[in-house]
Amino acid sequence: MTTLLPALTALFALLFSALLFDQYRTRRGAYQLAWGVGALAFSIAAGAEALAAVIGWSEPIYRVWYLFGAVWTAGWLGAGTILLLAKTRFGYWYALCIALSGLFTILVARRLEDPSAGPTALVYSLTAWGAAVLIGWLSYMGDARWARVAITLTAGLSAIAVPLVVIATLPPPGWATDPATGAPIALLLPPALRLLTPILNVSGGLALLTGALFSVYVFMPKRRVLPYSSDPDQRGDELLFNLAIAPVALTVNFVRSVPDAWRAWRAGTLNRRVPATALIALGAFVPSLTDTLNRAGSTEGYQVGKLIGALLLLCGFLASVEGSSEVRLPLLGRPVRALLRWVRREG
Repeated sequence: MTTLLPALTALFALLFSALLFDQYRTRRGAYQLAWGVGALAFSIAAGAEALAAVIGWSEPIYRVWYLFGAVWTAGWLGAGTILLLAKTRFGYWYALCIALSGLFTILVARRLEDPSAGPTALVYSLTAWGAAVLIGWLSYMGDARWARVAITLTAGLSAIAVPLVVIATLPPPGWATDPATGAPIALLLPPALRLLTPILNVSGGLALLTGALFSVYVFMPKRRVLPYSSDPDQRGDELLFNLAIAPVALTVNFVRSVPDAWRAWRAGTLNRRVPATALIALGAFVPSLTDTLNRAGSTEGYQVGKLIGALLLLCGFLASVEGSSEVRLPLLGRPVRALLRWVRREG
């Protein structure tokens, strides 16, 4: 199972990335390209784990796993969601996500014994907080360029990670795994690398999860029990108040709207984007949960969580496709189209 689970994860994530790149080729949506990069990184990291299960861990495999899995995957999947929602007020929430990632970086640094952890965490956190202020301001101005700031930060940190991973000095044996489960862990890596991941993982993971939930809310039948407004033309104190209550209002309205969405689904009138984005939200949540448990020392569900996440993301994408004719992959296009038609006919 230590070989089969990551191999299946790599396969599902690779198919997901191929479908995204194929869709980008015809539609030229920047979010499809970013999601494709994140899904491909997901596949490479899972493939590295499958290879390590067969031939054993080595320093090069460990470095590949960390760069593509721990650094790039969540950040670029989240970047796709940012680009998709660039013209909405999602920038306010993403600014908060970036600010939280900076705070989390400081907290992680306090657990490390390396004396360079503190200054490194401060640099990373100040960068994140500066980006959060700029993104929040652009969102207030109704300027969609807040997404460019977010993507620039993601791309910059991803690029910085490449030489850091290549030149990092790793103590023998050059990799680290959990003795009980064999799952890879990041204990050997220097603070410059370990403290880079919270910025990308926290902000990217939260963007993917909450962005999917936001999309579900947009397309589902709604009951607005608690009204709020993000209109920038209102008075400053009113805007701050509305932004403060927005998470609570959205949550209450979302929960209240679920029964209506269920009835619409039973009647066959529910927008197909609702179940599609709900699957994507679950696909983001499950591996995020197991990764968090992994960092806390509980690695039992690490591989299973990533497999479920990759499968749910793939299913969410397939559920969002308007027609089976959109799937044009060489060799795999015909069986995927047949599967899609069967699922929709049975549904």
